[in-house]
Amino acid sequence: MSDGRPLIVRDPFEVVDPRFRALALPNTHMDVLYSGCRWAEGPVWFGDHACLVWSDIPENRMLRWDAATGVSLFRSPSDHSNGNTRDRQGRLVTCEHGRRRVTRTDHDGRIAVLADAYEGRPLNAPNDVVVRLDGSIWFSDPTYGIMGHYEGFPGAQEQPTRNVYRIDPATGGLAIMVDDFEQPNGLAFSPDERVLYVADSSRSHDGGSGHHIRAFDVVDGQQLSNGRIFAVIEPGQPDGLRVDVAGNVWTSAADGVHVYAPDGTLLGKVRVPETVANLTFGGPKRNRLFITATTSLYAVYVGIQGAV
Repeated sequence: MSDGRPLIVRDPFEVVDPRFRALALPNTHMDVLYSGCRWAEGPVWFGDHACLVWSDIPENRMLRWDAATGVSLFRSPSDHSNGNTRDRQGRLVTCEHGRRRVTRTDHDGRIAVLADAYEGRPLNAPNDVVVRLDGSIWFSDPTYGIMGHYEGFPGAQEQPTRNVYRIDPATGGLAIMVDDFEQPNGLAFSPDERVLYVADSSRSHDGGSGHHIRAFDVVDGQQLSNGRIFAVIEPGQPDGLRVDVAGNVWTSAADGVHVYAPDGTLLGKVRVPETVANLTFGGPKRNRLFITATTSLYAVYVGIQGAV
């Protein structure tokens, strides 16, 4: 808008199950905080700085938003960064397509490489990442970043499978947690960390069929068992996802954010005008949903807090 105020999207909530009414605030709207990305991804909230950082993968940059100053450049080049999170010391952890690695940005700005190879061969293109309370780092490794020049650089798939990995917090060792995905993507733990949700988004590229979220039981914090289909996403496919304090799963889709109860029931949708890539909870009370969707960053207040 010419007066500098953000654009808004009215009435973004679609109730499917009556339980969604407690999550969807009736007298709110969705703000369009920024437009101008190629493919917005990887939002992460910094509560201690009251700001959001996210990736614009094709533009090889990361952006920063805060309520006082708006949007600024956080990092460029960013090695075609994708997913981001913070570790238990508040340090930024980033998946980079460009160098096929997972990095940590220390508080003094230095960047440390956490993982870039498994058994002597380069990773595919780390995509999304989450940290458990024990400090272990879990990330997905599909091939989107090596398919061409748009989101990274063309390259050979040197890992025989497309995996979800765990980085041990004590040794830094890398282990495969699951290896039977077509294209593993977003991932999130339940609030009690007993369940790991992982998206398979292969329908978006190369003729794949995956457009679902799988759930796994977490065994002793170091293994996964009892893999099963949690939800099938229509339209589109899941990309990034998050979980709220009640265990509901909020996932990206072609028409917005879909919200599922822990039992897999679709509760409702947050309608977004563009295809959603990822999302996170933030704000001082963790009750504001930040959404990266194609060219834009959106935000809407909801009736529940995001899980830590």
